[in-house]
Amino acid sequence: MERRSFIKKSAAAASIAGLGVSGVNAMAKSDSKTSFSSDTFKMKFAPHFGMFKHHAGDDLIDQINFMADQGFTAFEDNGMMKRDVALQTKIGDTLAKRNMTMGVFVIQKGGNLNNTLAAGKQEHLDIFLNGCKKAVEVAKRINAKWLTVVPGAFQRRLPIGIQDAHVIEALRRGADILEPHGLTMVLEPLSDSPDLYLQRSDQTYMICKAVNSPACKILFDIYHLQKTEGHIIRNIDLTWDEIGYFQIGDNPGRKEPTTGEINYKNIFKHIHDKGFNGVLGMEHGNSMQGKEGELAVINAYRETSNF
Repeated sequence: MERRSFIKKSAAAASIAGLGVSGVNAMAKSDSKTSFSSDTFKMKFAPHFGMFKHHAGDDLIDQINFMADQGFTAFEDNGMMKRDVALQTKIGDTLAKRNMTMGVFVIQKGGNLNNTLAAGKQEHLDIFLNGCKKAVEVAKRINAKWLTVVPGAFQRRLPIGIQDAHVIEALRRGADILEPHGLTMVLEPLSDSPDLYLQRSDQTYMICKAVNSPACKILFDIYHLQKTEGHIIRNIDLTWDEIGYFQIGDNPGRKEPTTGEINYKNIFKHIHDKGFNGVLGMEHGNSMQGKEGELAVINAYRETSNF
């Protein structure tokens, strides 16, 4: 309540100053040159819980409302399936009220280094398919469409073609569960470990083509793919028709845009100009601590989406 009053006073001050911006928050520091703005971003950037907790507090619903107040029109939460039903429902209601799009959540145990779809083992497949069924119910509560899937670990004793076949067959089975509900699993190639099966955009593209379902697309994580293969814009173009979702993080460090080597302003403009109207998940940390760091994140997205 004090925060909302503070926002209103700041908005009035901004209007007097001729900024022409409604719903402006005051800066954490009076000598800062940047201010919050309620102007919506031109792209659906999706923050996550904890990213703005120093301004919004620990309450998760307050955090979502804070995101909306700053002009964010989407939200993602990898751990949604682990939250209790009552909270899931409350999150879904809040997103609907604030006209925000729900981004990805991870299909719990949908594939990891211990439970890998590449192995072709029935017990691993059963875990994955059971996760898909549970994810359908979660998605209904929060009006989600995209579900993250990581196929799991590379199998050194199996030829790569056999592993490909195992993964494709498992994903086809998963798509059979998700497609009737209008849900899409997005496959995420990762750079975290050489033991991971899925690491490159071209490999993910091939798998999506083989699964041949609108329920199976690419999660193009720019941070991971910069580390693994580079040539971000070229590879976006090559795999464009199978990309369902983007995630963001600068490299090195996996922090907000402008903190590393990736030219996010060019990339965002390229994606926008190609007509992408989906969600871009802000799956990164803050480069600085506290309120200053949270302001820096918002500022970075204002800067890189100003084209």
